[in-house]
Amino acid sequence: MPSIQADLLLINNNNTRTKFALASGDGLLEHRSIETAEVTPESISHLLEGWVYEKVVLASVVPSCVPKFELAYEGKPMISVSNQIKLGLEVDFSDPSKVGADRLANAAAVVGRFPGEAVIVVDFGTAVTFDIIDRRPAYIGGVIAPGLDAMRHYLHQRTALLPEIDIKKPDSVIGKTTESAMQAGAYHGYRGLVKEILSRIEIETGESAKVIATGGYAALIAGDMPEIHLVEPYLTMDGLLQIARINFFS
Repeated sequence: MPSIQADLLLINNNNTRTKFALASGDGLLEHRSIETAEVTPESISHLLEGWVYEKVVLASVVPSCVPKFELAYEGKPMISVSNQIKLGLEVDFSDPSKVGADRLANAAAVVGRFPGEAVIVVDFGTAVTFDIIDRRPAYIGGVIAPGLDAMRHYLHQRTALLPEIDIKKPDSVIGKTTESAMQAGAYHGYRGLVKEILSRIEIETGESAKVIATGGYAALIAGDMPEIHLVEPYLTMDGLLQIARINFFS
């Protein structure tokens, strides 16, 4: 396998999937990923074959996985994302150490891209999270709700007859089968959840913010919602790159 050389390895280790990106200071170059349940030193070594990099930025919300990444950054400068490093923004939270690394990365990304603007990030991951960044800029808190996968797994596991469904846009809100009724509940229910929470945030903050969606279900759920101004599938990686620029290159 021919090698690809770059400045940075970016790692986003979340509960469902662990994503890797090779990057230069100017942008993301290549992406790879693995199920988080399959993360081992050996699987990481195999996945990173052919990538040559000088520095590493890690955002992890799975503490048990962190030691497994040691071979990836052995002997290289490494930053682990937390409120203790330079992010380009204030963390205005009762206990800043409790804000997830992925949420901090998302905040860093939007501050870098939209300086001076109020922004809300909606991340459709294992949980669906809403993170609010004000104009200072400062991360001021957010909302956490169960994710779509958690909902569909729970309904299947906790009932005798309901199947486990694939999440997709239904043809009608009125289901003619059990599966289509569940799909309608998931799809339209989550769109309603997003609209209501965004509305309540706007009322409480007293200003209209730019809303950015990311995460696995962002395009499906939020792609055509007028409340969502932009869908950015690589927002977290963009944030890790922004953090690298601040800490390694400035």
